[in-house]
Amino acid sequence: MSRSASVRAEDVGNRGPRLLGPVQDVSDPEVSIVIPAMNEELTIGEFVDWCREGLQRAGVPGEILIVDSSEDRTGQIALERGARVLQVPKRGLGRAYIDAIPYIRGRYVLMGDADCTYDFRELQPFIDRFRTGDEYVMGSRFRGYIEPQSMPGLHRYLGTPVTTWLLNLIYGTHFSDIHCGMRGITADALRRMNLASQSWEYASEMVLKSVRMRLRTSEVPVRFLKDREGRLSHHRRAGWLSPWKAAWINLQAMFENGADFFLFRPGALLFVVGSAMVLAASWGPVNLGYVTISIYWSLLGLTLAVLGVQSFCLGCLARVLYDRTGQDAARWTARFPYNRTCFFAGAFFAAGLGMMVPLVSEYVHRGLKLSSVLDPAKHIAITGMYFVITGFTTFTFLLVLRALANYVTRAQGQQ
Repeated sequence: MSRSASVRAEDVGNRGPRLLGPVQDVSDPEVSIVIPAMNEELTIGEFVDWCREGLQRAGVPGEILIVDSSEDRTGQIALERGARVLQVPKRGLGRAYIDAIPYIRGRYVLMGDADCTYDFRELQPFIDRFRTGDEYVMGSRFRGYIEPQSMPGLHRYLGTPVTTWLLNLIYGTHFSDIHCGMRGITADALRRMNLASQSWEYASEMVLKSVRMRLRTSEVPVRFLKDREGRLSHHRRAGWLSPWKAAWINLQAMFENGADFFLFRPGALLFVVGSAMVLAASWGPVNLGYVTISIYWSLLGLTLAVLGVQSFCLGCLARVLYDRTGQDAARWTARFPYNRTCFFAGAFFAAGLGMMVPLVSEYVHRGLKLSSVLDPAKHIAITGMYFVITGFTTFTFLLVLRALANYVTRAQGQQ
């Protein structure tokens, strides 16, 4: 360690974080630049200089916190250039940010890479957006500048556009570059976000949680530069499968936190279509031009309706679970008041049982043998099954909804 630096160490466990601080440190930073770094001794010195220049240009007091899990001189060089260094075990990119959260002192947090591919000399747009009230500021390479040969064609024309489009589709957002490593967030929002991702998927997790938390969000253009000569990106160091693995775990994060996209609206559509098919043939076959809605259509409708009501209910529960503000819990419990919902669920269930009585009675009367003559009874019995299933599912959904809403509300109150 250089003599120009003093050391403050905080150990957690046998190999926990250890904080090293420079002699000349900022006492009350407004901005914290938090950067994971692993074996970046080729660029770390210049990168820290860029950060200091960017803070000076923006006119804000700031700290530079390097989260270091290197085996080379990365941490020592960063410390000598005036950065704070948090030494952590090698546990993944997302985990590095999680480890850094207790040590962040600034009101605003800027994130990025230590390889001089993002130009941290240009921090002013992020500071401007923060000072107008934004809580999450995404950098966008596609709205800024991409230096030739800086981004592989697979990433530029396939990986990033496709995954960005998917996330926008699932979450109803309008981002242009969800994998941009340069981004900013308020320290308060970062702590409330409760990041869980240990690896590359942290990028998608941050974006989707910013949506769930209803953070005030914006995008600013950034400059993306090619790697310095002699440096290999972490993807290239990890092998040709690394970009594909990163894409897959990002998709996993999107899907795990966006199940309502596959449940809520598709479920509502299936329920409406299935219900129409069942109810249309409640009293027997119905001729619609060249098509006859028969008992087989009723059975198909019942299947669609069951899938629909279950998917819709699960989608509602997922929205309550994912919501970080408590608004969805209040909204859905208000839409399904306990007394009224119980009454209608019970009425549906009882009506359904009543509709099934004629078929069951005739079935018993014939010695537990079905007859092809009883088409009307069969049709109304299928409608009865529809009412029984809908009523019971609605009642159980109501119970789980209220239990989940209470749990989420308590959990948010404890944060």
